[in-house]
Amino acid sequence: MKLPAVFLKRQSILQGDFGIWMVFFLLCTISIIEVYSASSNMSYQTGAFWRPVLEHAGYFFIGFLFTFVVHKIPCRYFKLIPLGAMPVSVLLLILTLFAEKVNNASRWYGIGGISFQPSEIAKWTLVVYVSLILSHMQTEKGADKQAFGFIFWPAVIFCALIFPENFSTAAMTFLITIIMMFIGRVPWKQLGKLLGVLALAGGLAFSFLKYTPQEQIESLSKQPGLHRLETWANRLRDHSEETVDAKAYNIRENTQVAHARIAIASSNILGKGPGNSVERDFLPQPFSDFIYAIIVEETGLLGGAAVMFLYFILLFRTSLIASRCERSFPAFLIMGLAIMMVIQAMINMAVAVGVFPVTGQPLPLVSKGGTSTVMNCIYIGMILSVSRSSKKRSEIAESEVE
Repeated sequence: MKLPAVFLKRQSILQGDFGIWMVFFLLCTISIIEVYSASSNMSYQTGAFWRPVLEHAGYFFIGFLFTFVVHKIPCRYFKLIPLGAMPVSVLLLILTLFAEKVNNASRWYGIGGISFQPSEIAKWTLVVYVSLILSHMQTEKGADKQAFGFIFWPAVIFCALIFPENFSTAAMTFLITIIMMFIGRVPWKQLGKLLGVLALAGGLAFSFLKYTPQEQIESLSKQPGLHRLETWANRLRDHSEETVDAKAYNIRENTQVAHARIAIASSNILGKGPGNSVERDFLPQPFSDFIYAIIVEETGLLGGAAVMFLYFILLFRTSLIASRCERSFPAFLIMGLAIMMVIQAMINMAVAVGVFPVTGQPLPLVSKGGTSTVMNCIYIGMILSVSRSSKKRSEIAESEVE
């Protein structure tokens, strides 16, 4: 996509694909507006009316600095990331298992007064590592058979360390790894066996969580590493339970899901208008996990569809950039990053509309959060870096033809 004339003077500052830049800025703008709206009740209670949005805007400012710096780095240097990030990620994930629990989960780790989520760094590291392995082990017929082992075991280690405290992130990370192996042409025989084992394991896990007596679930939850078992079982059962009469529905036990559905059901086509949400006063975390419900309530079904469309544009533009790459590493890398962001966005939206069980996955570049915001900005910077280099190569090729 070519830049309009008004942007030509700034090409030397903001380089890369214009479509990606526009999606990035639009999602950031939507995020600041909706986080400010969704945080109004908390602002009223604390008296700090501007603190939530200023804090969130501060994270975006830091994230934009990362985006700007990273998009200027030649993509070949990204190959060095796994060398240091792999052992550091494993160490941080292990330390996080023993960190202080918040809402019955240890997902945050603090260094020097700064708290962050190591799982976000681990996801990014694994995507870069998988891209590197797939690119180095490509043959004319696809990826070498040995690539499967080099990818599978590190992915298992990462996901096993994330799993006890954040099942949804571990499952999503492993799913992204499988998709990347499919894109990287890992032999179908190996992928087929893996998918078969996962289908069997998933069926057994579903049956266990749904049909095991509650007393036994509570007893097992007291065992080391299984303290989240009761939460997983309750979320699955709440989602898969049969329809109940409205008078018999206990809204106090299903606060998040109930008010998210009320927000969406009352939105209509155009919504209630920005800042006019009602359900934000009842949702425990309206600015993070369920911010999409607030977006739909305020901007209507059209606004919700527009936000979803932005993620599809991101994936589409990234796939075009990948198709122009002369080397396989940058192509695998940006596709892995884009797929990770889009899948997480789809899961968040599916939870908000009641299609998927509650998972706690934020909406990329929209939900309030420090680590996720900065890391997603880094993903965008890496995609822009690859688009910048692929654009230069295409321009050189065109000049040679002329």
